[in-house]
Amino acid sequence: MFTTSLAHEVPSQLNPYLSCMNPAEAYILRQEEPFKAMLLEIQVLIEHTLPAMELLYKWGLPIFYSDGCPICYLNVTKGYVDVCFWARKNFNIHMDILVSEKRKFVKSLRYRNPEEIDGKILIECLEEAFKTRAKGFTAGD
Repeated sequence: MFTTSLAHEVPSQLNPYLSCMNPAEAYILRQEEPFKAMLLEIQVLIEHTLPAMELLYKWGLPIFYSDGCPICYLNVTKGYVDVCFWARKNFNIHMDILVSEKRKFVKSLRYRNPEEIDGKILIECLEEAFKTRAKGFTAGD
């Protein structure tokens, strides 16, 4: 396993590969542990649940799209991983678990360590986000 002193540093053996890969995937591989492993686990769950997803890089973050509609994005910040969903009007599951603090259009599942990842809840939120998907980044109908 590679170790680095800073989250943005990447082992020299990987640097040439990161420059030519999808920037969203490079974002995931640049993270420190345990966040990198958590993001990879989440990515596998997302791609297994909704296999037609497209992983793009926007606003410096990995965002999963389906048919041009944003489904969710991943963010590592302040000691946790956020899996963020656009809170569309019909997105009504797990409202007791989703975090919305100071965000009008986004709700997220927040994980501080790998053991907190509940695949069943994540999959249910992904399916709901897919069912309620719409173009754009607001909480539209």
